[in-house]
Amino acid sequence: MGGRIAWVAGLVLMLSSFMSWYAGASVEGPTLAVIGWHTGTIGKIVFFLGALVVLLAILHEVGIELPPSLPESLVTIGVGALATVLVLIRVISIPDTFAGTSGRGIGLWIALLSAIGVIAAGLLRAGEDL
Repeated sequence: MGGRIAWVAGLVLMLSSFMSWYAGASVEGPTLAVIGWHTGTIGKIVFFLGALVVLLAILHEVGIELPPSLPESLVTIGVGALATVLVLIRVISIPDTFAGTSGRGIGLWIALLSAIGVIAAGLLRAGEDL
């Protein structure tokens, strides 16, 4: 069960980098939306962390295991924790270049939920290992 949740949460985390993280109406004109990829380095790192979780799930399905000194569940929890911290940084602090947007977009909240889902999947996988 933990493997499936990790795969889905990692894929959603990856795709959330291409969703609207900041959105709002500009003064005169159409609605402005900024995707996660364009928020700087953090958006790109979140994408690659999601890709890492998906890669770990694919390697596990193929039969390639990490060394016993580095359990896969621990790596999944660490990647999820790092992704959660990075997304929380973007939730709390809107970059100055996007000050014209009035609020946070749905993609940012999806990224946060999927990052927490990666942590939960790692914890489930650790429980399965015991």
